[in-house]
Amino acid sequence: MRLDHIAYRVKDRDAAVKFFKEAFGYTEQAEFDLKLEDGSTARCMALEPPEKQQVALPQFVADGFHLAPEIFVSSGPPGSLIDRWVNEWGRGVGAIHHLAYQVDDVQATMRDWLDKGLMFTTDGPLECPNLTQIFSQPHPLTGIIYEFIARKGNHGFCKENVAKLMSSTSKLA
Repeated sequence: MRLDHIAYRVKDRDAAVKFFKEAFGYTEQAEFDLKLEDGSTARCMALEPPEKQQVALPQFVADGFHLAPEIFVSSGPPGSLIDRWVNEWGRGVGAIHHLAYQVDDVQATMRDWLDKGLMFTTDGPLECPNLTQIFSQPHPLTGIIYEFIARKGNHGFCKENVAKLMSSTSKLA
């Protein structure tokens, strides 16, 4: 299992993105705005690690190294789902929202966690072409939401899944 990405919910997306670019050498992969099920909006930016520019993924993994995780940063206007979460869980500034781990089979991983008594924010995995994802409820020992993700090929994020996953956490904000 490899850490696929770290997702942050922040008050100031642009300042956070600037930090990751300047401090760690991340580059912009995708930028988009979303309208969520509750009518609120989210500004999103996906960043890729500097290693992705330098080394082909299969060679990097084959040599025994793991590619640094992608970073996903989102913010929202006052009163939005993201803003409410930032104010409640992120001390008004922001915090890690979830850690996403690559798995071979999202459904099987979900069943394994359900057998252990852990719950998810949706009834089942969300699918887009070449991408399957699901969020856990905050873990009772760590307080962290875990995402399980299976990618086919080198695909970024699916806006439809992102919107549904964000909306699935509305009861947590």
